Amino acid sequence: MEQIARRAGVNKQLLFYYFHSKRGLFSAVLSRGALELEQSLAELPVSGHRPLDRIRAALGAQFDFLSENPDLVTLLTQAGRSDARPFAPAINRLVVLFAEGQGHGQVRDDLDPHLAAAQALMLMVSYLGLESLIAVSAPPLGADEPALRERWKDAAVRLVLDGVATRPTSPTS
Repeated sequence: MEQIARRAGVNKQLLFYYFHSKRGLFSAVLSRGALELEQSLAELPVSGHRPLDRIRAALGAQFDFLSENPDLVTLLTQAGRSDARPFAPAINRLVVLFAEGQGHGQVRDDLDPHLAAAQALMLMVSYLGLESLIAVSAPPLGADEPALRERWKDAAVRLVLDGVATRPTSPTS
């Protein structure tokens, strides 16, 4: 708390006055991060007419926002220590898109939209939280490190879309 107060240019007592405890400060910072994520998602344009196009755009935009805010990713992954639900806006946005896709017959009916949304977000957050470790653990990936993040995003979005999309029934089946 002393370091935080010093960096903020205030005294420690002022932090305790406003936030009451370390946990209170952490919750306030976490809530702020969740709000930034929610505002970023609310500002995303809805592109494409097909639900799968909108899912692709939403996944890509979520990944881009999170990759541009690495401190926020670190903070949000620590949310298990609080009552906050920082990923709820991102998950809820995807749930709506998956359910819309089911209504249009583009997303599998047997898919649980909540589970799929959480898994899609986990692909992004986990990668961003472990990017350097992944790059050194798999030398072929590390050799391509400058382009690795974009390749991961494209592959993760493709993986999610391939996993949720309905498959056309073949004439022989």
